[in-house]
Amino acid sequence: MTHSPVQPKDRILVGIDTPDRGVAIGLAERLSDSVGGIKLGLEFYNAQGPEGIRAVAGAIPLFLDLKYHDIPNTVAGAVRSAVAACQPRILNIHASGGTAMMKAAVAANHETAQANGIERPKLIAVTVLTSLDDEDLDAVGQHGPAAEQALRLARLAQDAGCDGVVCSPLEIAAIRAACGPDFLLIVPGIRPAGSVGDDQKRTMTAGAAVAAGADYVVIGRPITQAADPVAAARAMAAEIAA
Repeated sequence: MTHSPVQPKDRILVGIDTPDRGVAIGLAERLSDSVGGIKLGLEFYNAQGPEGIRAVAGAIPLFLDLKYHDIPNTVAGAVRSAVAACQPRILNIHASGGTAMMKAAVAANHETAQANGIERPKLIAVTVLTSLDDEDLDAVGQHGPAAEQALRLARLAQDAGCDGVVCSPLEIAAIRAACGPDFLLIVPGIRPAGSVGDDQKRTMTAGAAVAAGADYVVIGRPITQAADPVAAARAMAAEIAA
């Protein structure tokens, strides 16, 4: 997994959201040649743990989507454990945990990778969840609009030493302009044209997101719940290529 993928399919990280190890392994094996990597998150990790993560990912590039958000010492310990046990290519935390928390996570990531002689995972900070809109932010007392809050948190994450952020498609252009070409932008909320957004409120097509400046797009249900997941993944890659 590199910062500048060559093939359109390499920009796709497929979100495998299931607690079932067999289902996850089957999807990962079927899709490994059609996507750039897989994303495993809280649902699977809580059911199967690090051993299950390793069983599914194998040699496939892994985005470990656990979104740590706690006091700095706790998050640093969680990062150390995750990096050593799962060896992901990408690991994420919440930017809203603040500068001290993010710096502790960055340091723990570097130290653990070095101690274990492994490639350092890219540490990515989540800005504003794609399930939230301006009204939701107001309700929890965060300064909106969502686009401004995402940009604010992206700058904070970059200053703390993170490799990039998770942001909605609607914030790509502003964050890219503010944080530069080498700051990784990983973008969920990807839906095919004309589809229902499910619980995602700030969405875009895969092709439009990459054209706007996304490095990677995270696509879950439109691929994994398709009648033919491989065909769905290839259609997304074709859209990116176009």
